[in-house]
Amino acid sequence: MRRADRLLQLIQILRRHRRPVTGDVMAHELEVSLRTVYRDISTLITDGVPIRGEAGVGYVLGEGYDLPPLMFTTDELEAVMLGLRWVMRRGDVDLSRAAQDTVAKIGTVLPERLRPFLFDAALLVPPRYAHVLDKIDVALFRSAIREGKKVSLNYRAEEGAETSRVIWPIAVSYFDAQRIIIGWCELRQGFRSFRTDRMLAMDVLKDKYPERRKVLLKRWQEEVRKETGQPQLDVFT
Repeated sequence: MRRADRLLQLIQILRRHRRPVTGDVMAHELEVSLRTVYRDISTLITDGVPIRGEAGVGYVLGEGYDLPPLMFTTDELEAVMLGLRWVMRRGDVDLSRAAQDTVAKIGTVLPERLRPFLFDAALLVPPRYAHVLDKIDVALFRSAIREGKKVSLNYRAEEGAETSRVIWPIAVSYFDAQRIIIGWCELRQGFRSFRTDRMLAMDVLKDKYPERRKVLLKRWQEEVRKETGQPQLDVFT
């Protein structure tokens, strides 16, 4: 790998992580010595790249820094296309359309030699044979999550009991056949997961929930880890 390419890749590694990345981790990925990583970090800092940290602790890339537009590699294009194809088949109507628009936008900036790796990628996503239809618009939940707003919900449990609740939606989980909304339930005073195909009606309220979504999501993840030993989703009614 050329040194210029290695420096760009080093920045990419730092962009990928939110927490400090140790020199050993970067050296292993770049397949170079630890001494080379430290020398490259020093070079980037001298060139004005806002990298903070120290040897033995780790390094982070300062906020607000970005690279000029870089061209995709063939592996990156296939990864992007695989993800977008999955969203086209599994996402709600608006999300599926956004995925199609994204493919078109990427295709317009790719050089001719790389377009086949996007449009003719050999990585396929099977159709949803067990697709369950929703009675509500999942896009409204995505909007409520972005704005941190409460949602009023009429819900039918698996055994048929119907309840009315107010929840604080914090995430949408996309499974092969259905989607699940994760949120804090005011009725149960705890985190619950709700299948969208069991929702009878929903309404995004004007009120915002009092806690930050990231804080709630972290609390939910910690609860799941304690209960199951791994970050997985359970459907609660």
